[in-house]
Amino acid sequence: MPADTKHDELQSLRIDHSLRDGGGEPPAWSRRIIIGGIAVVILLGVVALGYRALASSTPEVEVARATAEVGNAAGSTVLSASGYIVAHHKISVNSKVTGRVAWIGVEKGDKVKEGQVLVRLEDEEFRAMYEQARGNWDSAKARLAEMEHGSRPEEIQQADHNLAEARATAANDKITLDRTRDLFAQGVVSKQSLDDAQARYDADEQKANSLEQSSKMMKIGPRVEQIDRARADVETAKGQMDYAKSQLDATVIRAPVSGTILERTAEKGELVTAQFASGAEGGPRGSVVALADLNDIQVELDIAQDDFAKLSPHQEGVVTLDAFKDRSYKGEIAEMSPEANRQKATVQVKVQILQPDSYLRPEMNATVQFKAPVVKDDKSAAKQTFVFVPTAALRDKDGKKYVLIAFDGKALRRNVHVQGQRTDGYLVDSLVGGESVITTAPDNLTDGQKIRIKGQS
Repeated sequence: MPADTKHDELQSLRIDHSLRDGGGEPPAWSRRIIIGGIAVVILLGVVALGYRALASSTPEVEVARATAEVGNAAGSTVLSASGYIVAHHKISVNSKVTGRVAWIGVEKGDKVKEGQVLVRLEDEEFRAMYEQARGNWDSAKARLAEMEHGSRPEEIQQADHNLAEARATAANDKITLDRTRDLFAQGVVSKQSLDDAQARYDADEQKANSLEQSSKMMKIGPRVEQIDRARADVETAKGQMDYAKSQLDATVIRAPVSGTILERTAEKGELVTAQFASGAEGGPRGSVVALADLNDIQVELDIAQDDFAKLSPHQEGVVTLDAFKDRSYKGEIAEMSPEANRQKATVQVKVQILQPDSYLRPEMNATVQFKAPVVKDDKSAAKQTFVFVPTAALRDKDGKKYVLIAFDGKALRRNVHVQGQRTDGYLVDSLVGGESVITTAPDNLTDGQKIRIKGQS
């Protein structure tokens, strides 16, 4: 195309400003339209900002639908609590005497019978003390027998012979004294000879009298008081011997009951005592082993005081273990503590496991689901309706249970009573079913407050 032709076409595309009215100014009606449009845009912006501000002040909640279940709550779970498996009777076996371990014959986990030897202590000192005490007892018995039997005939005969000899000597001394006295009167002997003769006679006479009394006492026998004293000495010696024997027997430590060894706290060569146990390394031990009958085990639970009223003596429950989730055991309440724990606001409850097996071990984590008691001959109970709500929907304030219902854009409070428990929620009364219960909401949400349901405009 020629260049002149292209230039003419471009000139024809220019805007003709001569068409404007009023010497080039836009018409009035166009200005009114522009101003009105701007005002509408500003108004819509203000409305949007106000809506957003109002919407942000209304809390957003999540809801779930409550479902009705017909029938009584008997046999359903009214409470679920976690605790630990414990032995009903755990026994720490101590030593009655202080001694060093010479032999220990059990390991942790061993099963033992009542009376089985578990530990032997070094017993040389205790055996020597027993032998000494037994010798003292034998000696005391011999002394008592000697007194009870009295003097032998040979001893009495010997005493009589000694008496006769003393009397004969005294008689001879009397003759000598009389002869000496006559010779002294004649002046043949001195006064000293007379005195010597008199002294010999007096001495022999006293000896004869003494032997005569001894002979009589020998024939009569010992006094009753002496025999009683000898008998008491025998009893004392017997008691000392029995004590020494018990100390010796205590060096052999036996199982007090049949059961399983839970702990072995002493080793060969260590010192054990029942008096001054020490926790320091190398110090005397207070016990040698701990055992329990694992056929008699319980679950120990701390029940919150708010839930304690749901339980009663001998109430049944199902025990499950964290370690073996596929196993369950029947149990019943065996003990309810007579006092509560003030600091923890709990009451201790022990559940007896009715048919334990080898899977159960003390200190395992366990969960007990307590069942509501079955009410017999209660026809009205069979028609009672309870409503299931999720766990997150049930709330508690000042010991009262309640749920919040989303209705007509507001949160409404409904007080309820728990009638049973499921794995993921509760059976409650005071609802009819079909309500939208609030499961997730701010903590400060109150009765009657406006709400927004998540996912709904």
